[in-house]
Amino acid sequence: MSDEEREEKELDLSSAEVVTKYKTAAEIVNKALRLVISECKPKTKIVDICEKGDSYIREQTGNVYKNVKRKIERGVAFPTCLSVNNVVCHFSPLASDEAVLEEGDILKIDMACHIDGFIAAVAHTHVLQDGPVTGRAADVIAAANTAAEVALRLVRPGKKNKDVTEAIQKVAAAYDCKIVEGVLSHQMKQFVIDGNKVVLSLSNPETRVDEAEFEENEVYAIDIVTSTGDGKPKLLDEKQTTIYKRAVDKSYHLKMKASRFIFSEISQKFPIMPFSARALEEKRARLGLVECVNHELLQPYPVLHEKPGDYVAHIKFTVLLMPNGSDRVTSHPLQELQPTKTIDDPDIKAWLALGTKTKKKGGGKKKKGKKGDKVDESAEAEPMDSTNGATSQD
Repeated sequence: MSDEEREEKELDLSSAEVVTKYKTAAEIVNKALRLVISECKPKTKIVDICEKGDSYIREQTGNVYKNVKRKIERGVAFPTCLSVNNVVCHFSPLASDEAVLEEGDILKIDMACHIDGFIAAVAHTHVLQDGPVTGRAADVIAAANTAAEVALRLVRPGKKNKDVTEAIQKVAAAYDCKIVEGVLSHQMKQFVIDGNKVVLSLSNPETRVDEAEFEENEVYAIDIVTSTGDGKPKLLDEKQTTIYKRAVDKSYHLKMKASRFIFSEISQKFPIMPFSARALEEKRARLGLVECVNHELLQPYPVLHEKPGDYVAHIKFTVLLMPNGSDRVTSHPLQELQPTKTIDDPDIKAWLALGTKTKKKGGGKKKKGKKGDKVDESAEAEPMDSTNGATSQD
């Protein structure tokens, strides 16, 4: 087999080595999420918590695949974000930001890790309080979680992306919540966090995507954001944007010296994955990033807001479409929820009753890659009981 053929083969889950890299990244990001949640206390600075999440991922990924012949890229695949209350996503402030957490805040934590470009992404919603979460806050989290559980059962070979879109909208409506528009679930490939196959969270005339069918050996980051508001978030302040990704297909000769310096630094340190402007020298970055964004050399990840008083929840998980079924490798147990709504819809109940594994003839013998299996059990088994949307509302 030529090197080219070998590279091509290694890109998907038919390679045990690739599966192990995904599961190793997943194990690290699940632990990083646990660490971040443990650091979330009233009066703690948000930037300090985000930094701890990123540092943990850098440190842990640095400890794996050290003694290999080929140098393996590894580290943060999406900077730790901590979006509070009606802030929907991508809040990962600069070092100078003084924002702190308060008792009762609803926190959306979003992060991703990669090993050799194989990415494990996760997002979780946590309320900064003791005791069960009640009322509309419980509804919005249960809506996101139940939608995630339904999506897990429908993202499988042979199903289409539109099947998932329709189902998660139905789940949100059952909790009298809205799916936030503009959120896409992407197929992921090596070094590609936003592949071309996508699942829309919300279908409307303005947003159209190509119909696609899920296939065996694909990987997806399923991304669901729910709101008690109208689900149409707004960009309030461009200065809050701190996360960017280099647009590798664009080129432009930058005029400003500061822009050229910053873009050179970005190209060296973050050639492919999204990064936080925290990693750049702050004053110079502020100047240089604007020109880079204006000429589309960088893709910004804006901080979006629902209206004050709206509750927003975010659940994201990475799923491997293995030959023996869907394998959710990233998650975290939810707090106890006491939603005001119950699920009575027969369609939703039927979706939740579906299994995530498929039985294949002779499939029982296929038990290779024990190291990967071990990671899988810790990543999947622990949360499934407490996060299954079906249990929250019975």
